[in-house]
Order: sequence, then C-alpha cells, then structure tokens
Amino acid sequence: MSVEILTFGCRLNTYESEVMRGHAAALTDTIIVNTCAVTMEAERQARQAIRRAHRERPDAKIVVTGCAAQISPESWSALPGVSRVLGNIEKLRPESWREGAGSAVSNIMAARETAAHLVTEFAGRARAFVQVQQGCDHRCTFCVIPFGRGPNRSVPIGAIVEQVRALVANGYREVVLTGVDIASYGPDLPGAPSLGQMVRRLLAMVPELSRLRLSSLDPAAIDDDLWALIGGEERLLPHLHLSVQAASDLVLKRMRRRHLRADAVAVIAQARALRPGIAIGADLIAGFPTESDDLFAETLAFVRETEIPFVHVFPYSERPGTPAARMPPVPVHVRRERAARLRAAGADNARAFYASQVGRDASVLAESDSAGHTEHFAPVRIAAAAGTLLRARIVGAHDGGLMAEAA
Repeated sequence: MSVEILTFGCRLNTYESEVMRGHAAALTDTIIVNTCAVTMEAERQARQAIRRAHRERPDAKIVVTGCAAQISPESWSALPGVSRVLGNIEKLRPESWREGAGSAVSNIMAARETAAHLVTEFAGRARAFVQVQQGCDHRCTFCVIPFGRGPNRSVPIGAIVEQVRALVANGYREVVLTGVDIASYGPDLPGAPSLGQMVRRLLAMVPELSRLRLSSLDPAAIDDDLWALIGGEERLLPHLHLSVQAASDLVLKRMRRRHLRADAVAVIAQARALRPGIAIGADLIAGFPTESDDLFAETLAFVRETEIPFVHVFPYSERPGTPAARMPPVPVHVRRERAARLRAAGADNARAFYASQVGRDASVLAESDSAGHTEHFAPVRIAAAAGTLLRARIVGAHDGGLMAEAA
C-alpha cells in the first residue's frame, strides 16, 4: 500500500484530502491523517485512528495535518508512529510531500491567499466538492476554527470555473461549493463579488453542470443575487443548510452570532416562499454555557415550529482559548440529553418530510448501486449504477429516508 488518507470533519477537509492525494502519490507506505478541531470528539476519533494505524502498520509513516494539528502541533507529533506534522498551509503545497520533507506549521493567522488546486477525482464518491473560500473573519465565542484556518480568503471565480469544468469533464454530475464561511465569499477579490454573483457566473460559464449544491450558509449573510438564484435557478438545488447554532436570542448573543431567532425564521420563510418544497437543514449546538432549561426550550420549539427536516446537532464541546470555555458550563450529561431531544424533534420533521415526497418524481444522484440522494438531499434507496443521475418515482418512505424506482 502506498498512500492512505483518513479524513475527519468538514467537506473542506474532504476536498483538501484529494489535493494531498495528488501531491503525495509518489510516497510509499504513508498514512495521512487530516484532523478536525470542531469538537473534542473529532480530535478523540483522530487520535484513536492514529494509534490503531500504528498498531496495524507499525512500519508506515504517519503524517498528521488539518485544523487540530495546526492549532496544537506538539501534542500530535508526540503520538506513537507520527513522523511528521503539517499545517493547513503546508499540506496543500506540493513540496511538502517530497521524500525527505520535514514537519512545518506556518502562522495561519498571517495567511492572505488561497491557492487554487485542480482536483479531478474524489475517490469513491459520486459527488464532487470545490473549495471557493477559506478561513473566517468572525469570532464566535465557541469556535476555534479561525485559529486553524486563518482569515477569510476567496478563490477567484476563474479558478472555480476551471475546477468545476474539469470535474464535469470527468463525469461528475453534482458539485458542492464548500469552505469555512462561504457566505463571506468575495470581499478580498477585485470587484468584491458576492457569493450569489459568483454562483451566477459559474452556472453561466459551465452550462454542462447538472446540479450545484451549497454547503452551510450563515443566515445573516445571504445576498440578493443568491436569493434570486434560489428562487429561479433549477440547477441550484432546493436544499439550504443554515448555520443557526441556537434559537434563543440570549444564547445567540453570548455565542456572538450575527443573527437572532427572528432572522433565522425569516430566512427559512423566504426560502420556502421563493422555492416551494425546499428542504432546510440547520447546525445546532446543545448545552452552550449558561443555557438554562428555558433557553434550551426556545431552540427546541424553533425546530418543531419551523419543521426543518435535517438537523445536525452537536453537544457543546469546550475549545481551550475560546471565550465560551470560560463561561459557566452546562453539565455534560445535560448537553447530551438536550442534543438527543433536538435530534428526536428533527427526526419527527424528517419523517414528515419523507412522507410528503411519496408519489412524487425526483431527481436522484446514485452514489452506489443501491442508494443515493434526491435534489432535496433526502437519502433514497434505488437500484442504479453509481454516478448515474436519473428521474425517479418515490414509492415509499421510512425513518431513514425514501425508496424510489426509476421513472
């Protein structure tokens, strides 16, 4: 075996793992671990994977990179079997993967540019990811990611178009635009294009792209051009995932978010008015410091009242060095219990959403010979060749998704 990559965390890490796969292709007996720092659990899983890899392949060289390695390189280099640690800047440089190259971690907060990399394949995936933006200029009190990713930097539109064209030419029918904070795309580029302006130009310049999906969006930063596309561009899929985090105004203020509960409700209502039937998802944190039972009840009521079918719930995880880590904590068992209640409410919404799809036609991207996702990102069981984009009739629903037959 030459190079094996273990990826943790976000879609941006998935994209960057494919960049590294290309750069490291000439290496032998190497395991690359691309870490995540969003939660303590993500770090625990990566450490566990490193220890397992060293036990199973003691002679392999283990290279650790990603946000957790960027933030605390010494703790990762001390793990058994780790030969090198690379920062988030270094991992994307071809010279970092030459035989004999050593560990290197630059000051990520000094980063000013995002390099463009041409990726033509995502191993084992029918859906492709394209980085459009990197880093974050905001300072949510719970988040350590700016210290792992640096400030906001945008990829020029021409480079995005070139990347998407290459993926479509290689057979990909769906592309997901990803980054740390994609709604902040553009202010550092000439002319300061917004995310919506970039998406409009991308779709116009790559008419052969069948489906375009967006990763998580800040509800405080959806621009007018993007709203127009949500309402009128069929190739921009009817699926909006929002970085909500909480639905209590007091908790949102303590998180230092840029929206309030009413803003999130208004964004969801506007999306549904512009695109009837659109599927809504949301990231939520359960048990943020100082969250009382009453404050939690506001977020739980939000999930039920907005009937959003796709909730992604994190029990709050302390991140050393963040303001939230110094706030009065909620007991861990309470965080977990609240997370379970939010997930249960989301599951009720999902079941209702799945039931509403039965009898309808859908556009399905098959991701294996037996499963895929609809345009709403609903999981579906269907018999079709992996990578095929097809029209299908939804014939049934279950707790985990839909069942479909080729139309």
